[in-house]
Amino acid sequence: MDFIKNISRPIFPFTAIVGQEEMKLALILNVIDPKIGGVMIMGDRGTGKSTTIRAMADLLPQILVVQDDLFNSHPHNFELMSNEVKNSIENNQNINTCLINVPMIDLPLGATEDRVCGTIDIEKALTEGIKSFEPGLLAKANRGILYVDEVNLLDDHLVDILLDSSASGWNTVEREGISIRHPARFVLVGSGNPEEGELRPQLLDRFGMHAEIKTVKDPLQRVKIVEQRSSFDQDPSACLNEYKMTQEKLKHKIIMAQKKLPSVNIDYELRVKISEICSELDVDGLRGDIVTNRAAKALAAYDDRDIVNLEDIKQVIKLCLRHRLRKDPLDTVDSGVKVDKVVDKFLY
Repeated sequence: MDFIKNISRPIFPFTAIVGQEEMKLALILNVIDPKIGGVMIMGDRGTGKSTTIRAMADLLPQILVVQDDLFNSHPHNFELMSNEVKNSIENNQNINTCLINVPMIDLPLGATEDRVCGTIDIEKALTEGIKSFEPGLLAKANRGILYVDEVNLLDDHLVDILLDSSASGWNTVEREGISIRHPARFVLVGSGNPEEGELRPQLLDRFGMHAEIKTVKDPLQRVKIVEQRSSFDQDPSACLNEYKMTQEKLKHKIIMAQKKLPSVNIDYELRVKISEICSELDVDGLRGDIVTNRAAKALAAYDDRDIVNLEDIKQVIKLCLRHRLRKDPLDTVDSGVKVDKVVDKFLY
């Protein structure tokens, strides 16, 4: 029954998703520049958070990896390859490559630290002198997307590990004096329902962006969403064919933006404006400044421009700053009203 392995469950097309533009933009910008630092998506139940995230992963172009490598190592980029692959290349050994879909890894709420980071077989290391490593979810997520549903219910210690790996691009596992390090460069996407509690401000600040999702109120739009979902459930193939062209168009646009990103510039005056807004809002640290600069550049690249303009900053700054204004753990995350007021003052 080997043929069963090749049957994949159809994924709802990203371009067919109605509304939720804020969430879609945040995901696209993080895919263009993973160094933005991921996105936290908070919203009501049944607003399509998980559907949109899975659709984004399915949309992305395939990536080139070293065949049979546990870490989805890049065959040329040293920052994205395991030590074993690096040693093989340095020793002029031939390595086989293949194309795979961008990994989309779900982190379950009950996951342990060993399941997330991986484990070292101490017994084998002591008796045979071999570093035997069982990769965790961080290894599987390298060069892909790591999705944590209900991240606000996850243990703070595990959230810290995820954010550290996401920021550094590496995961280090140490047990009984034995250490193994491997690449873990991924887009971290967390989602949750604010009714079930918020993340601590210190952890929330580590997410690059924060998208807020509201239930659609317009009856006509609600009917359109229900009809699209029903038609997809009845005949997924027909729905996928209907959106095939728009999916390919968006995929090409993202690839072009990734290539263009290194050449995009942001004028000194606009960088000062961003920092003035962060200072006026009393944002702790410099993460807000850095992420807003990165996101504005990614948006300019997405629109096929070499220079960031005021509109780029206005479009991304709320996503980058709203979750950094919460000082007290008992406060709620600002919906963006405070950011809008300060943006109006400095960018008009």
